[in-house]
Amino acid sequence: MFLRILICLFVVMHSMFLGASPASAETEILVSAAASLTESFKEIGKSFAEKNPGVKVSFNFAATGPLLQQIAQGAPADVFASADQESMDKAEKGGFILPGSRINFAGNSLVLIAPVNMPVVTGLGDLKSGRVQKIAMGNPESVPVGRYTKAVLEKQGLWDTLAPKCVMGISVKQALEYVMRGEVEAGFVYATDAAVARDKVRVVAEIPTDKAIVYPVAVVAGSVNKEKAQAFIQYLRSPEAQTILAKYGFKKP
Repeated sequence: MFLRILICLFVVMHSMFLGASPASAETEILVSAAASLTESFKEIGKSFAEKNPGVKVSFNFAATGPLLQQIAQGAPADVFASADQESMDKAEKGGFILPGSRINFAGNSLVLIAPVNMPVVTGLGDLKSGRVQKIAMGNPESVPVGRYTKAVLEKQGLWDTLAPKCVMGISVKQALEYVMRGEVEAGFVYATDAAVARDKVRVVAEIPTDKAIVYPVAVVAGSVNKEKAQAFIQYLRSPEAQTILAKYGFKKP
């Protein structure tokens, strides 16, 4: 009887060990990505994991500037996806990305939006009106969409007039939230962000930018899973991933 109990225990323990081994062999890659990629990348991450058993994709979403600072300070990351070329140029010059791993994978556009229930703003010129007290935008110091916005307003000769009205967000998502909650009369975000919140904001106009809004991605130099990170980057250009990006309003790079 005692021997039989020992055998049973051995079988149970052996089964538990075998059951735990696949999980212990799982590889996790951490993708630090611009906030505007949140919805699309979450879906792409699931799709990539389904096609790559044993690989888990985790995300760190924030404004591009802070993400670059984190990577520069040694924070763990395997992939860096930026909302602008300028930030990726800095990463490359600083030696923070793997040489030869950088590619462009998506494009976007800048739009002027307003709360659905506020008819005050019908065009860029309306922002000068006294009826417009607050305008949401990303902080140009750290948020790419803020830099695109400031460049447009400077070119139009509107920056000095509108700057005092601008409420600076720490990311494009925060700027979007200000408009969604009706805390401002207007805001500047990416077309993809406006599309996600189409029930709460309306697109007033698409705003042309001098520089095309193109998203680059690269393997982080300090990655401990460079092979899987590279595989994820290549997947971003696959028909499946490009279809997902298009669903959320992104353009081809």
